[in-house]
Parts: sequence; C-alpha cells; structure tokens
Amino acid sequence: MVINLGMNWENFYKDNIMSYIKSLQANPLELITLLLDLAIVIFLLYCFLKMVKGSRAWQLIKGIALLIIATWISGLFNLRILNWILTGIMNLGVIAIIVIFQPELRRGLEQLGTNKLTRFFGIDKDVSTKTKEDIYKIVIAATELSKAKTGALIVIERDIKIQDIIATGISMEAEVSPQLLVNIFEPKTPLHDGAVIISGNKIAAAACMLPLADDKDIAKELGTRHRAAIGISKEADSIVVIVSEETGKMSVAKDGTLIADVREDVLKKILISNIVTKRFTAEKKERMEKAKKMKEEIKKENKQESK
Repeated sequence: MVINLGMNWENFYKDNIMSYIKSLQANPLELITLLLDLAIVIFLLYCFLKMVKGSRAWQLIKGIALLIIATWISGLFNLRILNWILTGIMNLGVIAIIVIFQPELRRGLEQLGTNKLTRFFGIDKDVSTKTKEDIYKIVIAATELSKAKTGALIVIERDIKIQDIIATGISMEAEVSPQLLVNIFEPKTPLHDGAVIISGNKIAAAACMLPLADDKDIAKELGTRHRAAIGISKEADSIVVIVSEETGKMSVAKDGTLIADVREDVLKKILISNIVTKRFTAEKKERMEKAKKMKEEIKKENKQESK
C-alpha cells in the first residue's frame, strides 16, 4: 500500500482547515482549548528533546526525521517502489521506537513515579536553594585550597554583568563543584593562573583577567591577586573569594573593600548574607508591593463601579 502524501492540498485545506476555522468562529471557547492543547504538546516535546539531547537517541531522532521526510517526498512524486519500502519501514516504526528509546522511556517513567517529577520537566530546585548549595561548594573548595596553600580567585557575579571579564578567559559553562574548583587552581595546570567567574549558578569561565585596583590607600603588602579582587568588586557588584598562596588565608572582597583572614563559617555567612539573603529578600518585597498595589487598584475600580 502506497501512502498518498501527494494529496490534493486544496481539498484538504477546504475540508479540514477552513471547516475548523468556521467551528472556532461559531464557538470561540474552542480557541482556548486549542491553545492549551498546543502548549501542552509543545512543552512535552521540548521536555522530551531536552531529555534525549546529547545522548545516542538524539542521532536516532534525526535519522527518523529524515526517514519521514523521505517517505513524504516519495509519496509526493509518486515513487511507488521507494514509497512502498519506506512505508514498510515506517509501519515497524512504533516497535523500533520502543526498542530504541527503551532507556529514556524507562528513566522517564521512573521519574514520573517518584518525587523527581519536577526534574523530569526540567524544573530544578528554586534559584535561592541552588545558590545556597553553590555557596557551600565554593566554601568547601576555598577551605581545601587554603589548607594546601594554593592561590585562588573566585568571582561571583551578582546584578551587574561582567561579560567583558568572562570573555578574557576560557569558557566552561560547568556546574559548580568543589572538586572542579580545586582542580582548576592546581599549580602548573593550564587554567590555574587567573580568576574563575561564577555566573548564573555556573562556572562561566576560568583563567580570566581582572582589573587591578590602583588606590593609594590599599596596603602595599597586598599582592596582585588581592588587588585584582578589590578592583573587580569596585567596578561591579561582584563578590570575590581570595585564597592567599603565601599564607593560605581566605579573604573576601566586596564593594571595593577587603575583609581579610576569614574563617570557613564566617566566609559562608558573608556569602549567604550578600548573595542570597539580600537579593531574594528584596525580590520578595518587590513582588509583595506589586501585589498590594494591584489589590488597591482593583478595590478602587470596584468602588467606582458601585457608585
């Protein structure tokens, strides 16, 4: 049996598309159902592609798409033998897809049956929780580097973007992890010289060049690493964690000032206070104020209508 993909498009347009448009005009509420239906299908398709992208299944998806296009073209130009062969392959497609995507389907069904449903749909932990976890990882890495007296410079981007600084280094776009941070600053490795920039809960780049602070009131005994930290914290609102190569002491630079020789617990408190608490508390207050204004406007409108 040959698939007639070379159909009469004029009749198809009249019988299907136009009739559906007329039904929407007769019942406009169906448009909401259509939009909801399309949104769900697109979202599920996006989640599926996100899940399989980068795996072996991704190459197979491209092969299946090519097969569908070839079948459509063979039907359009009435290539009967080729269309018959491709149709036979397509008829076995459902079984083939189940076999090919068995690992992905199994993983997806397992996640649907557990509390990992949000992760299946690509909704990870909220930004506040993720940021806290990243801070803990940075503190662990800094403590390990401090014990080994390995110099380090970790810049945490906040509201002011420092894309020009990121561009001076080697792009990474990696998840924040203590092991990776410690490994980056390992002496005599390609990336150890320079700063690591953490942006958007990712290690954006390593071996970045920072502007040096040239203030006269900065202590002369401070090395290049500390001057660079003060420089970037002054130019942007970034917070910088510094580990001294000579003493192993940890310091923090923020708003152009240096908080020297901090302990692990103090470092954690400073970072959480300045990166998590201030930012997300301010955002929460802003949302509450907007909601309050909206309620007041609704009340005013209701009063005016009642008059």
